[in-house]
Amino acid sequence: MDRVKDLASKNAVVIFTKSSCCMCHSIKALFYDLGASPAIHEVDHDADMEWALRRLGCNPSIPAVFVGDKYMGSARDVISLHVDGSLKQKLIEARAIWF
Repeated sequence: MDRVKDLASKNAVVIFTKSSCCMCHSIKALFYDLGASPAIHEVDHDADMEWALRRLGCNPSIPAVFVGDKYMGSARDVISLHVDGSLKQKLIEARAIWF
């Protein structure tokens, strides 16, 4: 869990993904479209990292999105934040984008 927290604290936006996950691709594209440059951590061959994400409460564990060192949720949660307009504000507050 410390490794996840450490990685999440080093960048304004961190996304834990798997290369075979279509929702991971969609979430990454959303952040790029919003102007953010997220740090992407693929966990394809890192079962310990995926298990650590689950222990932190990430369910489903992939994709796991952190903004400003805070867990935002999985794809459904992030899309809900985007639809209600609060994702952009969170990105501004985390200094991931400027407007």
